[in-house]
Amino acid sequence: MTKAEKVQFIIDELEKLYPETPVPLDHKDPYTLLIAVLLSAQCTDVRVNQITPLLFAKADNPFDMIKLEVDEIRQIIRPCGLSPRKSQAIYDLSHILIDKYGGVVPEKLELLEEFPGVGHKTASVVVSQAFGIPAFPVDTHIHRLMYRWNLTNGKNVIQTEKDAKRLFPKETWNKLHLQIIFYGREYSPARGARKDKDYITMKIGRKESIEELK
Repeated sequence: MTKAEKVQFIIDELEKLYPETPVPLDHKDPYTLLIAVLLSAQCTDVRVNQITPLLFAKADNPFDMIKLEVDEIRQIIRPCGLSPRKSQAIYDLSHILIDKYGGVVPEKLELLEEFPGVGHKTASVVVSQAFGIPAFPVDTHIHRLMYRWNLTNGKNVIQTEKDAKRLFPKETWNKLHLQIIFYGREYSPARGARKDKDYITMKIGRKESIEELK
């Protein structure tokens, strides 16, 4: 199978499995999505979705968020981990949003990356899922599967993102990155992946990845 054929096979199979791609993090607007994605660093989406209703009940916009004490935010988000850093970032970015952007989350990737606690991946998720701007956020599932499928060298997430953007058509990025995440969670986890389930890797994966499947 050529690389182009592999890419089309992946797109076709994931579309069959996941024709709908609901955003895993519960939110109602770009601001609440931004906060949810920030909280998801080293924390599961399930845990984030348990915590954000408690936080957003007190403050679901930057104007209300800056009325809270940083420690109050920290106590609420503690189960998500890294709470001292995340609570300060949430407070500070809310201030910046108000002072610089009138409380409105900017749509540009490079502007989002300037906010405290917001890295390239977080910014990419926000622009793709809140604004529909093509982006390819690479999480651990995508990084793992792109390597298993022999579409990148696995060197780092920056290279994986470059390869994904080079190989997959731009119009597929926003949906496809979620489809790959869903497939990784369900069929090709980091540990315990099985050849009777992970059929895409069995079909197109690199030799060593196929041999690793139980």
